[in-house]
Amino acid sequence: MRVLFDQGTPAPLRPLLVGHEAVTAYELGWFDLKNGELLAAAETKFDVFITTDQNLRYQQNLSGRNLAILVLPTTSWPKLQGQAAKILVELNQMKPGEYREFVCLQ
Repeated sequence: MRVLFDQGTPAPLRPLLVGHEAVTAYELGWFDLKNGELLAAAETKFDVFITTDQNLRYQQNLSGRNLAILVLPTTSWPKLQGQAAKILVELNQMKPGEYREFVCLQ
C-alpha cells in the first residue's frame, strides 16, 4: 500500500512498515494544505493516511472516502517505537475508506 504520513507522524516508523511505501506530506510539499485539502490530495495517490490528529473525524466528513485513515495516539516516537509491529498489523488489516484509532498498550 502507498501510505501518506501527516505532519507529526514520526518518520522513524516508515522503514518498519515492511511491504508498504510511506511518504510524508512534507516531502510532497503538502505541508501547507489544510486537512480537507490534504485528504483530497492524498486520496488521489495513496491508500492509507496515517495521522496523529485525534480530532480529524470531528473536523472532516470522512464518509464516502476511499482513503483508509489510521490515527496514532501520540507524536512521540519513543512511545510508538515498541508498538511498530502492532501498527503494521493494523495497517495490513485496513480496507479502503476505513477509519481506525490505534491504541497503545503498555
